Amino acid sequence: MAQSTETTDWVSRFADEVIEESERRAPGKPVVVASGLSPSGPIHLGNLREVMTPHLVADEIRRRGYQVRHLISWDDYDRYRKVPKGIAGVDEESFKEHIGKPLTSVPAPVGSSYPNWAEHFKAAMVAALAELGVEFDGISQTAQYTAGVYREQILHAMKHRADIDAVLAQYRTKKAPAKQSQKPVDEAELEAAEGSGAAGEDDGSAGSAGYFPYKPFCGNCEKDLTTVTSYDDDTTELSYTCNECGFAETVRLNEFNRGKLVWKVDWPMRWAYEGVVFEPSGVDHSSPGSSFQVGGQIVGIFGGKQPIGPMYAFVGISGMAKMSSSRGGVPTPEDALQIMEPQILRWLYARRRPNQSFKIAFDQEIQRLYDEWDKLDAKVADGSALPADVAAHSRAVRTAGGELPRTARPLPYRTLASVADITAGHEDQALRILSELDPANPLTSLDEARPRYDKAEAWINTHVPADQRTIVREEPDAELLKSLDEASRESLRLLLDGLEANWSLDGLTHLVYGVPKVQAGFSADATPKELPPEIKTAQRTFFALLYQLLVGRDTGPRLPTLLLAVGQERVRSLLGE
Repeated sequence: MAQSTETTDWVSRFADEVIEESERRAPGKPVVVASGLSPSGPIHLGNLREVMTPHLVADEIRRRGYQVRHLISWDDYDRYRKVPKGIAGVDEESFKEHIGKPLTSVPAPVGSSYPNWAEHFKAAMVAALAELGVEFDGISQTAQYTAGVYREQILHAMKHRADIDAVLAQYRTKKAPAKQSQKPVDEAELEAAEGSGAAGEDDGSAGSAGYFPYKPFCGNCEKDLTTVTSYDDDTTELSYTCNECGFAETVRLNEFNRGKLVWKVDWPMRWAYEGVVFEPSGVDHSSPGSSFQVGGQIVGIFGGKQPIGPMYAFVGISGMAKMSSSRGGVPTPEDALQIMEPQILRWLYARRRPNQSFKIAFDQEIQRLYDEWDKLDAKVADGSALPADVAAHSRAVRTAGGELPRTARPLPYRTLASVADITAGHEDQALRILSELDPANPLTSLDEARPRYDKAEAWINTHVPADQRTIVREEPDAELLKSLDEASRESLRLLLDGLEANWSLDGLTHLVYGVPKVQAGFSADATPKELPPEIKTAQRTFFALLYQLLVGRDTGPRLPTLLLAVGQERVRSLLGE
């Protein structure tokens, strides 16, 4: 097999380990990596790390010519644990009646086109993964369980329930330290962490009839608030009662498909069934007594081995004050992809090792992030980037299947955002401004700047508060112009005199920074090292004056962009010419 040349980043190192481990466990077979997602509500950017970590490793393995399956188990047969707050189309009180049902048995929010709760929240994630270039095999646990796919595994677990109980008993008295959770793979695990520990729904119940690692959903109310009262290994007859509605029945487990293994048994069962070699886990699954640790012991009962994989750290968010309450305030991959290109989002996950936390910016920081990306892009193009940075960049812009679609003319994000802000949706105005950025190579259509322009416009419209939006004055501020001293008047004259000759982004940048230098007796080309510190103060004062005269505030978009946006004729009018 061809070896990757990208041997300096964390992805390559994991790929080496996974290939070696897969050859040891299942020589000649496709490498299996896995993720698990619970569509119990909006699937957020923390959950995306659960997918991107194995995706990046799987993609590197594909680049080397190996066959890989990236499984995403949709844990849609988990119980509906609680009603998320702030979801559009969801009345919290009326939806409480569904608590305890499988997620696929809960109706979708009012107004949704999807058949149930799980499909509604799954759909947005599937669309985001497609945009991100993530190739995967999706597995619905509802489909698996209700079709009887795991019947032999369930019967095996019931037969070996004493062995499973013995493993779980080691942890029942140990209360795991509370950790911040970001991966709702198992709603029952979260519930156990908040409640009495490892007993109850998390690992099955050990009542007067003994321990059972299986939970039937009630045949009357559909809820999992049931208690198994007896089980016969020979006939597989199982009796249960519902603690919610009082319904009771006896069924044959060898033909019954309305229930599931409890989480700490279900997860390792699937590792064995699917032959998973690599699966990361969040911090909430890696403490003593947690499902990943316990699963490592239980998986042997099913004849399998625990996957290798890192514990991944928290993904933070900056600038979410303006997030729509229709999402419950939880930022999702869909939200991020509205304001950033998929390459940028992939890069954020690729450039940090899984155990390193990082933040995803929805505030002004996104402009600096794009600046950093564009600098890296240029360094990769000219061959000056470091090997690890080249690897992260490569994983961001392409997969084993090819390049991700990209913006033909990737103009600076902050410039595009400023233009979108100033023009307020008028595309003809936006094109006029952008075509003047580089007169030698003018933009001829906004499509050349897409999708980056659309992402920047979406950021302006959804994450910049109204009081920070830019509104250009309709008329000159006559009072302010009249009050100016001679030095301020001279600075405006110098600017106006140079407008026509410098009417481009680079030219105006040179001009606005150069005016205070010239006024102080220096060359406009003088570098900061050649200038006294007071020049910086003079520049700030000059910039504040221009902002006041143009937009009525002390700050605003970068002045060169603002001047281009306002247009030469209007600039002259507002500056008193």
